[in-house]
Amino acid sequence: MENEFEKVMSERTDEELIKIVTAERTSYNPTAIEAAEAEIEKLNIDKSEFEKIKERATVEIEQKQKVDSNVVSSGIRFLHYIIDFIIAYLLILVIFIILGLFINPTSNSFVGGLLTLITVLGTFFAYYAVMEIKFQKTVAKFITKTKVVRLDGSKPNDSEIIARTICRLIPFDGISYLFVKNGLHDYLSKTKVVKDRVE
Repeated sequence: MENEFEKVMSERTDEELIKIVTAERTSYNPTAIEAAEAEIEKLNIDKSEFEKIKERATVEIEQKQKVDSNVVSSGIRFLHYIIDFIIAYLLILVIFIILGLFINPTSNSFVGGLLTLITVLGTFFAYYAVMEIKFQKTVAKFITKTKVVRLDGSKPNDSEIIARTICRLIPFDGISYLFVKNGLHDYLSKTKVVKDRVE
């Protein structure tokens, strides 16, 4: 009888196959491992590479486990949401006061509405994007000693933070982490919020 995993394993790269039969062995069932080993034999993969790939994969697994063990709770994330919402709201108020000194938005309701929308979204976007690009944290994360990281624990690049910030505009994103440990904007941008521990 044909092993059900043969086709799946035939689509894996050499490195993925080696990881499956070495460092990630405990994550797969025996039938999958058997199919991976058969594929390695079929492809005549150089076994001298096994140890290097196994070591690299082991380090990656340990790093991921370390990140996962430092992910902050939903309660802390909700606190972030409240604090950052208040700060963004105060920033928006300050900007409206400053704009009000130079512009009379009530003279044209369409222009006033458009200006309000641009101000609110622009301030919201700038607050999160600038803070997380520059510091990996917002004011709330400074208070709770937490920071944003990639899934492997490294610092996200600018485009990942911008994607994360855009995803915050999805309705109900702000409370999504009350139902799952990582919020919707974390999941879509492949980031996590972890304790900011000094090693």
